Amino acid sequence: MPLSSYNHVSIPSFMYGTAWKKEATTELVLQAVEVGFTAIDTANQLVHYDETRVGEALLQLATQGITRDKLFLQTKFTPINGQDHRLPYDARASITTQVQQSFASSLAHLHTDYLDSYVLHGPYSRRGLGVEDWEVWAAIESLYDAGKTKMIGVSNITADQLTLLCTKTKHKPMVVQNRCYAAFGWDKEVREICQTNRIIYQGFSLLTANREVFADSAIRTMAAKHQTGPAQIVFRFSQQIGMLPLTGTTNSKHMTEDLQCERFTLSPDELTVIETIGQ
Repeated sequence: MPLSSYNHVSIPSFMYGTAWKKEATTELVLQAVEVGFTAIDTANQLVHYDETRVGEALLQLATQGITRDKLFLQTKFTPINGQDHRLPYDARASITTQVQQSFASSLAHLHTDYLDSYVLHGPYSRRGLGVEDWEVWAAIESLYDAGKTKMIGVSNITADQLTLLCTKTKHKPMVVQNRCYAAFGWDKEVREICQTNRIIYQGFSLLTANREVFADSAIRTMAAKHQTGPAQIVFRFSQQIGMLPLTGTTNSKHMTEDLQCERFTLSPDELTVIETIGQ
């Protein structure tokens, strides 16, 4: 079920994340699409992802009639500080060239000639944005201008950095993907900037970053009432407050259960309880 349309791209309401899957990547992507996921998130970063194996799954899916145009594909450019020795670009080249090389190799890995979304894996700077950040973003913008990716975005970004990026660039990010902590109001500050700027907020680690939430009696009461699990309550909450959640589950039963969270609706009171639960 699409969340909406953005730049003539149909945005799904749930995304399957492929980090830390290693040799199991191909099989898990096949399982995820089989149960109903239409959006796949990966990165050209061998230390945590295996983009080539995602591509192998896509080739198999195409033979089953699930062609490229039926899927939303998102991958990332990972700066050198997020990589190990297996780089998808020449470390001595300019950042602009590194982005071009990484993008070209992502297209080859994924057997496609375009991406739905291309994301900077994280700014080079801890605070503010430096020369490298402006160069990398300009390089990503030029891929968008050339029509090679339909959307562009950034991950692991602070509210201050996002504000800068929204005010001083040719193209604002269209996607932000952040680790989402209940203790910080589910990344409230960044989400509000996204809302103001019509940016799609993607939340990851919704479960792993918030284990204490699952022990909360209010969540368990809601799960019993809606005849579902605590994980599905959190995913449904995220969707209802305008987030696009990622799940990286390796359990096909959980994949199905996660997608079924759209079958129920949390009340405004329930949303308020969850919104403030970790604070």
